[in-house]
Amino acid sequence: MRVQKIFWGIIISSCVFAGLSGNMGCANIIPPQGGPKDTLPPVLLTAEPRDSALHFSGDKITLNFNEFIEVRDIGNNLIFSPTPEINPFVDYKLKTVTVKLKDALLPNTTYSINFGNAIQDFTEGNPLKNFTYTFSTGSYIDSLTLQGQVINAKTGEPDSTMIVMLHTSGDDSAVVNKKPLYVTKPDGNGHFQFNNLPPGKFYLYALQDNNRTRRYLSDDVLFAFADKPVTIQPGLQPITLYAYIGKPANETNKNQAQVSNEAKRLTYHTNLVSNKQELFQNFILTSDRPLQFFDSTKLKLYKDSTFVPVQDYTIEEDSTHTHITLATDWQENTLYHLVLDKDFATDSSGYQLLKKDSLHFMTKQKSDYGKLKITFRNLDMQKNPVVWLMQQNKIIRSVPLLSNTMTIDMFPPGEYTLRILYDNNKNGEWDPGIFFGQHIQPELVQPIKRKILVKAAWQNEFEIAL
Repeated sequence: MRVQKIFWGIIISSCVFAGLSGNMGCANIIPPQGGPKDTLPPVLLTAEPRDSALHFSGDKITLNFNEFIEVRDIGNNLIFSPTPEINPFVDYKLKTVTVKLKDALLPNTTYSINFGNAIQDFTEGNPLKNFTYTFSTGSYIDSLTLQGQVINAKTGEPDSTMIVMLHTSGDDSAVVNKKPLYVTKPDGNGHFQFNNLPPGKFYLYALQDNNRTRRYLSDDVLFAFADKPVTIQPGLQPITLYAYIGKPANETNKNQAQVSNEAKRLTYHTNLVSNKQELFQNFILTSDRPLQFFDSTKLKLYKDSTFVPVQDYTIEEDSTHTHITLATDWQENTLYHLVLDKDFATDSSGYQLLKKDSLHFMTKQKSDYGKLKITFRNLDMQKNPVVWLMQQNKIIRSVPLLSNTMTIDMFPPGEYTLRILYDNNKNGEWDPGIFFGQHIQPELVQPIKRKILVKAAWQNEFEIAL
């Protein structure tokens, strides 16, 4: 490997000289073959000023490594804390990384530059993970820390996609109008840690920063906030942040983009699986675009091969104007027909069906189902638990619990994951948080790692300890 790195040094030096003389003959470089693969990241040899330097007053930092390096995706990796108004400029050449500061530094302040995984060796791309350079404009280095974890409130699982932020202002508008003073990123398990913090009071948030503004500009991204200000001091306990999305993403724009290249007609899909209707579920028709007009009298339900009209059923449109729900007492193993008139609905683009449409489907048999009984141990009934039985991250059945045992006489067979919703307001649904003005935390969901397998025509009994 030493031979290979010397080879690269000769080649790079030759290419620099050739480039200066106008000769571009180094386009195709083939490294020597053989020898063990390099798996080690670069090692910092020297820094100017040295790492953890005091009384820093310059505008340039030079980092020298033991091998040829490159810097990748610095915009997504670099975290400079406290946050400057103007980001520093990072350059590299051969074995050296140079940081040029573009903003004035605060007096008596500890700064840290976290390069994330940006610094990598040139030959194999081995990253120097979370390399951090620290300096102070004062006479000491701040050494306090803050640890915690980010959890997605709706799934109960750790989240590693967000940034975690510390603000000095307690105004709600600060997360919209100002950049945070300190920023860090959680690891793959959602754990985060701020280092080199000064003592004082801060306001803690987490944000899904898709546009890299470090500001909460849209409530259709994940966001989290601590219940109260955090006083940075020795012995501070870890803090858990519960992230939520304030409202669904703009479904109108998303759906319009999905169908923009399709025929100019109203398009929809249903919740039928293999053209089978569950006996104890409603039939749901979902429009690919929101509806601006809907007439429930122009949908008719029939059964059997002779098209016998079904008399007792209801049809409702939901508040998003995308879901139409048909409820009736389904008969087992029966053929049904749903007839949609051409003008039963008009979507947000002004489109209707091209012609009258008919859907034909069968209901399942009672023998297709199994009996399900689940007993939960250590379940806190005071928190209004609701069981979610899920497949592919979709809720198949939501069951409010009145005791620690849940029994369903007929349940569709298959493998299910479970989550427990703690339904604070008893509305049967998960509610996101409300930050501005109210500071209401989202309802929490507890994931259950164990999966259950429900078999048809079986007594399926499970005991789950929480």
